[in-house]
Amino acid sequence: MNTITTPTIATAVKRGNNWKWIAGIGALVVVALAVLSAMNWGMGSMPADLDFSTTRTSTNGVFRAAIRPAVDPIPINTLHSWTLHVETPDGKPIENAMITLHGDMPQHGHGMPTTPTVTSYLGQGNYTVDGMKFQMAGWWVVDFELKAGGTTDQVRFNLLLK
Repeated sequence: MNTITTPTIATAVKRGNNWKWIAGIGALVVVALAVLSAMNWGMGSMPADLDFSTTRTSTNGVFRAAIRPAVDPIPINTLHSWTLHVETPDGKPIENAMITLHGDMPQHGHGMPTTPTVTSYLGQGNYTVDGMKFQMAGWWVVDFELKAGGTTDQVRFNLLLK
């Protein structure tokens, strides 16, 4: 004899709770995808006309600066140093400037895992920058703020690390 069992109220309630969990997880996935999509939209893509030169004139034309990483190509996940050369537009070395810097990855919205600093003045407009480290390949910008002779200006270097 075949017996047909009907679900009890407890079984029906348990099934209802499972669907609530599934619906809740689905809602979280939708929210997470919306947030990631908004972040990606806000960061945009790499401009096609970026200047990757290692010698640049500052924003207001006050200084000319050049970077020389100690290692070529610039390594990923390795601490290294740079030499920054700062001069006037007509080539006179800038002595004893106050220099700060920070690096950023515009497409990802994060900076460097370190806080690089200028640790010494080498003379003739050359400065040692220690603590450089990039944690991933891609487009990076390194911004230097330069203060000398009562004047402040900024210079930006674009890097494409592989």
